[in-house]
Amino acid sequence: MFIDSHCHLDFDVFDEQRDSLMLRCLENKVGGFLVPATTFASWPKLAKLLKRYPEWRAAYGLHPYFLAEASFDQIDSLGEQCDAQRVVAVGEIGLDYWPDAVDMKIQLDFFSRQLKVANSLKLPVILHARKSYDLVFKCLREAGFNGGGVVHAFNGSIEQAKRFIDLGFVLGIGGTVTYPRAKKAHRVLASLSDTVFVLETDSPDMPLYGFQGQNNTPLSIPLIAHAIAAIRGESVERVAVQTYDNLLGVFPKWNEDLI
Repeated sequence: MFIDSHCHLDFDVFDEQRDSLMLRCLENKVGGFLVPATTFASWPKLAKLLKRYPEWRAAYGLHPYFLAEASFDQIDSLGEQCDAQRVVAVGEIGLDYWPDAVDMKIQLDFFSRQLKVANSLKLPVILHARKSYDLVFKCLREAGFNGGGVVHAFNGSIEQAKRFIDLGFVLGIGGTVTYPRAKKAHRVLASLSDTVFVLETDSPDMPLYGFQGQNNTPLSIPLIAHAIAAIRGESVERVAVQTYDNLLGVFPKWNEDLI
């Protein structure tokens, strides 16, 4: 069985196809889904959907790119929101240097406060780090965070990968590795230990090579696994088993509260 460790299935774009998509995923051996929140306003919808789909697990947090609509009062609710059934992490949190992103000083404050929540709950985190790996790493060290988690959509260097791995993180590997031009990502992936990466799509974003312009879905996970297997010279079955084990290792609450 494959698990998509990062998919935004709560987004409105899936409202008219969510049930049928879930059935198709299960038919294609994609049987687990981690859905990270992005904004405070999205938390109630995600909590409702989590009850509807037993294959889902959730993470709650305030995404750095959308902090213009956030307030520190919302972080006061984060601990209670995360202390619930089938919530396995705090996220998606981090730092984002993309154009038009919120001022970095504000991002740093939100990131620090959310790391404190994760520390207090002893939960891993899902890291969003766009053009900010070194600064995110510095913040983790300064916060004394040792709960591990996933570095979402990792595309950094092998040196940056090792730093996060040494802190207990695994790397989220998605559609980027299906692009022939992604030579650096291929080299890093080929050099990694079997135990330090998981599969993800970032649905509906980050479409695979050949599917540009289309909404991504967790149905892409087997295709990503095939690309990884080819790059690493391994079988797809090995990739599926190892990434499943890796995910359970970083999210120990995954199989709790199954009702």
